[in-house]
Amino acid sequence: MTLESANTLLEVRGLSCTLGANQVLNAVTLPSLHGGQLTALLGRNGSGKSTLLRSIAGLAPARADALMLDNINLTPLTARTRAEKMRFLPQSLPDFVHLTATEAVLVALKARAAVNTTTALSKVAAILDDLGIGHLGAQYLDELSGGQKQLVALAQALVHEPTVLLLDEPLASLDLNYQHHVMQLLQTLARTRGLLIIIVLHDLNIALRYANFALLLHDGALLASGEPHTVITPANLAQAFLVKARLECSGPGYSNVVVDDLIQL
Repeated sequence: MTLESANTLLEVRGLSCTLGANQVLNAVTLPSLHGGQLTALLGRNGSGKSTLLRSIAGLAPARADALMLDNINLTPLTARTRAEKMRFLPQSLPDFVHLTATEAVLVALKARAAVNTTTALSKVAAILDDLGIGHLGAQYLDELSGGQKQLVALAQALVHEPTVLLLDEPLASLDLNYQHHVMQLLQTLARTRGLLIIIVLHDLNIALRYANFALLLHDGALLASGEPHTVITPANLAQAFLVKARLECSGPGYSNVVVDDLIQL
């Protein structure tokens, strides 16, 4: 990854989005987000997390006082143009055509770059190996589990070597081993390649363990931001998730959220 990606800077100020009659995001301003950060995007269902990612990617009709990536104004740029620098991975993936995992990632790579087949196949194999699914390369996508398909989709995003990754609940279909495998990989990619990664997470303990920054949305606005342990607090959990909860030390450097009761359904 280039020095440019290591210095990636994303600025979001006064971002609003209305879908139909519903204002989903209300003048959201984020702290500056930098390459090398693995940022957890947290909040209840319906708080605006997916819409925020889609707005940044140019896939939702957002308005913003400023939406900048490395001093480039993203607002007038199409989603396709934004995708040259950032990749968005949605919650639900489209039905795949009858391709092998290797072919699917190869098609994604060649759609964006003129690469000779030998070089491209080597790059695809390396990405699949990094994700721990190299052994699935020859299998057809319609034969894979939902979690395995999700990992292939992540490989399709990574093969472009983006500077920003926007991941909407990529752990949802993964078993416990793969959840930690993917988070360890994302943590390494952010640190070693300077990637700016924003990932929607529902598991607060995963966020506490792996993220080095957190954003907490509540009713379409930013409630808190900062290091995860400063964002995931009993007071913020009560307001954002309507639970009575506390944090307990579960090992060297790790804390876990323990829910004692609900404030309301």
